[in-house]
Amino acid sequence: MGRSRILMAIAFLLFNGLLLVPALAVPGRVPWLAVEALAIWALLALRQRPPGLLLRILAVGYGALVLLVAADALLRESLGRGLNLYLEVGLVDAAWHLLHTNLGTAGAVLALALLALVLAVLTRLFLALAMRLSKHSPQSLGKPLLLITGLVAALAITPWVGSPAMAFVANQGSLITHTHRTTEAFAEQLRKQAAAGEPRELVRLADKDVILAFIESYGMTGLTDEPYRSIIGPRLETMADELAQAGLTVATGRLESPIQGGQSWLGHLSVLSGQWIENQLAYETLLSSDYPTLVDDFRRTGHETLAVMPAITEPWQEGRLLGYDRIFDHDDLGYQGPPFNWVTMPDQYTWHWFGRHRTERPGPMFAELALISSHAPWVPILPVLAQWDGIGNGQVFRQWEGAGEAPASLWREPDRVREHYARATDYALAVASGFAVRHLGDNTLMFVLGDHQPAPLITGESASRDVIVHVISSDPALVAPFLSGELPGFRPGTRPDMDTAGAPMSRFRAFLHQHYGAP
Repeated sequence: MGRSRILMAIAFLLFNGLLLVPALAVPGRVPWLAVEALAIWALLALRQRPPGLLLRILAVGYGALVLLVAADALLRESLGRGLNLYLEVGLVDAAWHLLHTNLGTAGAVLALALLALVLAVLTRLFLALAMRLSKHSPQSLGKPLLLITGLVAALAITPWVGSPAMAFVANQGSLITHTHRTTEAFAEQLRKQAAAGEPRELVRLADKDVILAFIESYGMTGLTDEPYRSIIGPRLETMADELAQAGLTVATGRLESPIQGGQSWLGHLSVLSGQWIENQLAYETLLSSDYPTLVDDFRRTGHETLAVMPAITEPWQEGRLLGYDRIFDHDDLGYQGPPFNWVTMPDQYTWHWFGRHRTERPGPMFAELALISSHAPWVPILPVLAQWDGIGNGQVFRQWEGAGEAPASLWREPDRVREHYARATDYALAVASGFAVRHLGDNTLMFVLGDHQPAPLITGESASRDVIVHVISSDPALVAPFLSGELPGFRPGTRPDMDTAGAPMSRFRAFLHQHYGAP
């Protein structure tokens, strides 16, 4: 009899532990006792027939709950935010694309199979423990009034008793409601503003080429944390010397990105639109509206507008909705070299192609470039080729095909991942500076900026979301507005003000209107 009670107690402790798992995805203290464990045990005590079907239904529900908790943990590590089911459904394709381009199809399938195995084991354990408890249910648990009184008292008296599963479901319900209302309010705001506003000519830039180049994951962490600043800091000093020797003026500041770790397109659209685009729904809402962006502003000013997107390997409907005159995706850039894990082509090739393309186009252009060499998994790190003229169609990069270790191997060691992040960012800055030195003529204003901070694995949990912005031109007057103090954090040179937080990315378009637009 004593042994049976001990086994029952162990079974309940393990069962309770399984039902505490959802608490990991809910803000606040993790309780010691899950009310759901007692409630299920009581439900089993009340049964009038064998509980097989009921337990299987509960086990499947538990497996689904654990899957959502795992998704929450993954999102916190990769994007710096928790799960929001209202947002995530539209990101399944993007998640699969990222997984199979980093791990390969076989690796991605293996990772999903491993996840399925873990879920199956936990579900089976849940079922086995519940079955054991059903055979040893104290009769007192079968008295509904006594049970309800006890659970209410426990919840009211002590913080160590909680309802993790219900709290998780309630939290998701609250997020869904809030996100829906926020999206509706944003859509109404866009309707009102689009009706009252038109694209604005940027008359001071009418005869200038304007380049908006996003460097993947280039954030303030690169200058605030070791080991990154010991690599990126010297690169910025070298960059300052190179630009000065080429007769170029540079100012550097910071802007706050709405996202971290991924979904770069949200940062891009925040800059282009002058709106705070913090999730996929806001992104889709703006694209489906008539709200103008910098693409419209520059087209009205007389620029040819183009997007250079080396990572886009499928039809890009969003670019067409933005109204670019020309979109150059992976297939349009003529690259004949190898891909490097997620990176379809190195940044130096993209800059080389763009420099050549600019000489072939008459009239001023506005170009957005989405550079990708500093995108995870940050392996391999290529050297910067000294002979830019020898890059050609990219065949020269075949000598590094298969170089570096597999991402799965690198990512077993977080410290080495962080080192590779710094080196990849160093490479991206080196080739951006190399392009500026070789190709920035008298009539060009160039912005080199990050799209977002890297994932919390790199930055830690409490880092700011500020990215670094370099403003470069051979004409000091074009750079001067950024040193007026109206956008905080900007100063001469290649280093931002380290003590002043940046303005939101959504301020950028209005700032251009104010300083480069018609009176």
